[in-house]
Amino acid sequence: MNQRSVSARREPMRARTRRTLLAGMLASCVTTWVPGTTRRAMPAEPATALPAPESFVALSKFLTGQASLDLALADRLYQALLGNESRFPEQLRRLLAFIQIRHADPSRLQQRLDEEEPQLAAVPRRIVTAWYTGIVGEGEGAQCIAFETSLLNVITADKLKPPSYAYGAYGSWADRPV
Repeated sequence: MNQRSVSARREPMRARTRRTLLAGMLASCVTTWVPGTTRRAMPAEPATALPAPESFVALSKFLTGQASLDLALADRLYQALLGNESRFPEQLRRLLAFIQIRHADPSRLQQRLDEEEPQLAAVPRRIVTAWYTGIVGEGEGAQCIAFETSLLNVITADKLKPPSYAYGAYGSWADRPV
């Protein structure tokens, strides 16, 4: 076998490997640019995500004492609460029936639930916690759904600066207020 025949056999293999490598690199570049093909660090909302039912928004207004709430945030909170507890729609329905039948006062609702319906007692706590802190769930399963738009920050925005922002020179927070 001469040198020429050996190199002729190796050359097609090297070219094929190079083409495969280039095709793979091209495919990975294309998938990063084409919408919907990239992997995300956070899971996207499911395509079947439905808006929060009116009953959830009405109950949220009742529990939080707010006349108006952000409906986009309501949708996200509802989906997160639903993801945390598969029986959430049934619990929501039962809680609304409890409030309507007993004409419950928001200030005494939790006490009455603790006494009369302990299996529903956690539902208002979860809803109010979600609205005020923007966090749904506990521990490692906790999800931060909102921060700046959570009610804790919204209702104090007229008096307090947005959270996590320093308004002054470095170390100005260390001086005692006048």
